[in-house]
Amino acid sequence: MALAANAEELPDWSGVWARVEGNAGMFDLATTKPSDGLAGSEGVRQYPPLTEAWEKKYQANLELVAKERFPDPISRCGTPAGFPRLLALPDVYEFIVRPEQTWVITENGPNILRIYTDGRTHPSPEDRWLTFTGDSVGHWDGKVLEFSTINMIGEEKTILDRSGLSLSNQATVKTRMYLIDEGLLKAELVINDPLALTAPWHVTRHFQRMP
Repeated sequence: MALAANAEELPDWSGVWARVEGNAGMFDLATTKPSDGLAGSEGVRQYPPLTEAWEKKYQANLELVAKERFPDPISRCGTPAGFPRLLALPDVYEFIVRPEQTWVITENGPNILRIYTDGRTHPSPEDRWLTFTGDSVGHWDGKVLEFSTINMIGEEKTILDRSGLSLSNQATVKTRMYLIDEGLLKAELVINDPLALTAPWHVTRHFQRMP
């Protein structure tokens, strides 16, 4: 993984950004049924490639949602949304780009994703522990930021949205972020989870630069 030579080679992600996908509150709108459904509404869910065990967990959470008894962790003040949920929050974002790190900062809740691009790799297994945002390391391929994230807490303390969808603490995420044009940033996620998913789950998010 090569460190970007200097700041002049990096893209301009300055300013304030808002998600394009709207305020439905669902993590993956591409698999949401009904397509115009709102997270937390009865009968609204997503259809990622869940394992049988994780489908049962999701169904149980959906039943709690229908009874208005599902406990969203971020309802407790000060609890981070965690990664990758932090890419699907309401309110606005900042992307701080430096040669050695990129930060994703959300206005909604105490969320900062630090992506290291200084040439380091993930910690050795004996030095790893679970956190809300996990450990993200990557590199710049031209103007594209590519990074992988591991060591996320998972269902113990985080969910993906208010429909009750979650991942295990064995999930890994590979992400590519890049400008489509000067005002539109795209994030492509590929999520793998040996406990929750039967196949890679591809999710796309977009962010629009605010005037």
